[in-house]
Amino acid sequence: MNDSHDHSVRAIALAVTAGVFLGGVATGVAFPTLPLLDQYLGISAALLGFILSANRIARLVANTPAGNVIDRVGPRRPMIVGLFVQGLAPFGYVLGLNVPRVDLFVLPAVGVVSFPALVFIGARVFWGLGSAFVFIGAFAIITGVTDQSNRGRWTGYMRAGQSMGFPTGLVVGGIVADVFDITTAFLAAGTLALAAGVLGWYVLPDVQPNRTDGRTPRLRDLPETVRSLPGVLPIGLANAGVRLLFGGVLLTTAVQYADYLGLTIGTLTAAGVSGLVTGLGVVASAGATVVSGRVSDTVDSRAVVTLPGFALLAAGYALLALSGNLPGVTVGIVLVGAGTGAVGPALLATLGDIAPGDELGRLAGVYNVFGDIGLSVGPLAALPIAEAVGFTPTYLACAGVAVACLLLMNATLLKS
Repeated sequence: MNDSHDHSVRAIALAVTAGVFLGGVATGVAFPTLPLLDQYLGISAALLGFILSANRIARLVANTPAGNVIDRVGPRRPMIVGLFVQGLAPFGYVLGLNVPRVDLFVLPAVGVVSFPALVFIGARVFWGLGSAFVFIGAFAIITGVTDQSNRGRWTGYMRAGQSMGFPTGLVVGGIVADVFDITTAFLAAGTLALAAGVLGWYVLPDVQPNRTDGRTPRLRDLPETVRSLPGVLPIGLANAGVRLLFGGVLLTTAVQYADYLGLTIGTLTAAGVSGLVTGLGVVASAGATVVSGRVSDTVDSRAVVTLPGFALLAAGYALLALSGNLPGVTVGIVLVGAGTGAVGPALLATLGDIAPGDELGRLAGVYNVFGDIGLSVGPLAALPIAEAVGFTPTYLACAGVAVACLLLMNATLLKS
């Protein structure tokens, strides 16, 4: 375990958790106002959708190269750079609101692409690139300073910080935008993200890759590395399933499902009800993340912890599909959140256990690629499928995906 700053594992892990939490808050602060850009910029819905997804596309492309860089130079500097790059993105949003509104060209199915829209796309790409380095760097640092006796615990705290940062930012961003304006919300997001970078500069340790053979990692060797470690592919597929079910399907369809059922709480209609209930799901996810990480340190195989997690996911989606009322929907979403939180730390800590010291970054990049595929497929497929066949079959199919992931874990990681 290489700790050149002679910090305790606790101090390092909490510093990493604080950094990813602030980054998540900054993401959340900007997010409530980004979907309103079509009103501010006069752009098409298709172009707005591309702006909103540009960060995810960029991160999907950047994950494995970012991991390779981290394996070469260590995680500290790339993670700090990633935090500062994320911090610059919201200031790009402010720039996009103030540049001349000049139409540049026309794209089929998208419409007119203006200069402000191009600035926003660039800023979102910046955010995506930065977030790839932040997540993989955080994973590599946590894995580098822990061992199998405490890795699950601190991975759980890191994931809980990520889980709680975004919804905290959503609340702050919505209030700031309402009380002040959209520019102030973007400036607040940028300030918080830069604060995370400054924090990282002062507290993150210089954890160097553990190269036993002296070789320099090469990106083209990654497929062979994945093939040589049988657990990596099942872990990636399970991560894709979790991201598909929670971030991809649930968060995409919650408002529409609440509207379809006509759910209300006092004066709150579909948007308010879905926001409140999914917020409970996020809190359940964060709580389960901490518990799951700790429990995974006490069992012979961390994969055991994923089984009740996927069972909770399946039960939650089955309840969502079959209840059709507010109590059932609330409990269903809480179960989905708890299942998501239970699975995440066990998967990541297992990856840290099996990954060679000089392969942490690249294998975390593979893990992230699978997760981003799930996050991308969910929004693209969920609503069209629900419109075609209905919410009940769609959610039952999601329960089936959770069961399939459970069986995958049982057939692979638990057997190895």
